[in-house]
Amino acid sequence: MVRVDALDHVNIVARDLGETVGFYADLLDLEPRDPPPPLDPARVQWMHDGEGRAIFHLSTPGSLLDEAPIEDIPRHSGAVHHVALACSGHDAMVARLAGRGLDHRLNHVEAIDLKQIFVRDPNGVLLELNYFAGHH
Repeated sequence: MVRVDALDHVNIVARDLGETVGFYADLLDLEPRDPPPPLDPARVQWMHDGEGRAIFHLSTPGSLLDEAPIEDIPRHSGAVHHVALACSGHDAMVARLAGRGLDHRLNHVEAIDLKQIFVRDPNGVLLELNYFAGHH
């Protein structure tokens, strides 16, 4: 039997690795760690969640095989519209975003009691932060 068990990670090409690492560490409390060899930690960082999963791989242009030069990379998510994360602490995140002056949009899907926050990372990747009932 063939099946997908879970999404493993999302790779984001970072125009500025330090800024992007800082964004994910500061806003989402993700922990940056060096990737395994032969990847260069000065050009690639993996962002780990509280369970130790590397959910975002951040790479600089040209650090991965078959990658376009920086001028060919659009400042948006390309064919991928957004990356959605299941989160908790909605009100704290709203306050954190406001405190950092980050543009964001709030949404509430009342039929399933899902609160959402939409925010873009420094590379233009749209993040959908989802707060399901009981995790607001």
